[in-house]
Amino acid sequence: MTALSIIIDIVLILISIVLIVTVLMQEGQRQGLGAIGGGAETFFGKNKAKGLEAKLALITKICAIAFVVLAIINLFLN
Repeated sequence: MTALSIIIDIVLILISIVLIVTVLMQEGQRQGLGAIGGGAETFFGKNKAKGLEAKLALITKICAIAFVVLAIINLFLN
């Protein structure tokens, strides 16, 4: 095992922990359930969710891409 492979393994572990935490922090998608009771999202309700949820979604996408790329690189190094 080379030093580069060990470093990539450590980074993969850290990225996987961040990925797990960000996925667990996101709210579940309950599309359609609010419309049944008449509580459909308004314009202001949609903008309120763009703060933290948008950041968590972006972090999740970046971590997922980085995880796949590093896993493929690590596959070719071993």
